[in-house]
Amino acid sequence: MNLFSRSTSRRAVANAASEVPPARATSGAVAVPDTGLAALTGEWIVDPAHSRIGFSVRHAMVSTVRGAFTEFESRLYFDGRDPRRSRAEVVLSTASVQTGVEQRDDHLMGREFLDARTYPHIRFTSTAVELAGPDVYRMIGDLTIRDITRPVVLELTYIGYVTDPFGYQRAGFDGTTTINRSEWGLTYNARLAEGGALVSEKVRLQFDIAAIRTVPAA
Repeated sequence: MNLFSRSTSRRAVANAASEVPPARATSGAVAVPDTGLAALTGEWIVDPAHSRIGFSVRHAMVSTVRGAFTEFESRLYFDGRDPRRSRAEVVLSTASVQTGVEQRDDHLMGREFLDARTYPHIRFTSTAVELAGPDVYRMIGDLTIRDITRPVVLELTYIGYVTDPFGYQRAGFDGTTTINRSEWGLTYNARLAEGGALVSEKVRLQFDIAAIRTVPAA
């Protein structure tokens, strides 16, 4: 997949973000971005080798199954001066889901869950970003699974920024949200003798992101 072009106009990004509602803190006061983050303004991508886009779900009411999508593409635009102008798009390959058990992975890729042959991608596209507090961002966006699109809210924590020994500029973010999978058509389940469900309706999505600044187009 080659979904993103590094030559996308930043003016277009700014125009698209101009309708985003003002940033606000969780306490109701206006949050002010750290002036040191201005240097991070620009386009970034998620480094697949050092990032994890995963999930966890309760199984049989007594254990937790964890998995991740190992193939994805991304595009990020971060504005350290005005977080409202930041945006993100991430596209996952549904056939890349891995939980450590091949039989379970096949089931997840099958028609009862993700139906990877019919719906090869899961997509998240941000629609607004708010500064919720020191180093904490609230990213609102559209999550599409099985061609069903619904809004979600990610809580993102800024971890830090470094230049690695190879000269790459890196920034780290951790994010999470919880969804009800049935809202995206993932309704498969089996009942337990005790009356509970084999697979929880609630799924926690986890984003452990190491982002790399893209090289400006020549």
